[in-house]
Amino acid sequence: MSQHPIELILMKQLGSYLATPIFLLDREGSLIYFNLPAEAILGMRFEEIGELAAEEWQKALSPTDREGRPLDVNQLAFVEVLRSRRPERGDFWIRGLDGVLRHVSVASFPLVSQARRETGYVAVCWLDDES
Repeated sequence: MSQHPIELILMKQLGSYLATPIFLLDREGSLIYFNLPAEAILGMRFEEIGELAAEEWQKALSPTDREGRPLDVNQLAFVEVLRSRRPERGDFWIRGLDGVLRHVSVASFPLVSQARRETGYVAVCWLDDES
């Protein structure tokens, strides 16, 4: 694992204590961590996947709308935040790596240091019970 800014390391530590699914992305958009509750969304443990480059996790995601039509991954909140550099919110359906279809709501925001340096991105997710 490469060295990450202290803010991402501390956010990872916080995420490990939360029951809320958390995903962390570095400044380039690589997935560098997701906590135990986020495993329910992806259908796989972080230890099994490890860090993934942006292209890898975006390709594997395959998001859809309610009717099952594919969505452009670039329009998802946790991808849009990489471009806009501001908080984003959205929802979509995803088929986890375990084959289960889930409805996910996401709020994403840039993680900014006290020195005003952008260190990465956080995606906080909720599973919709109706999925």
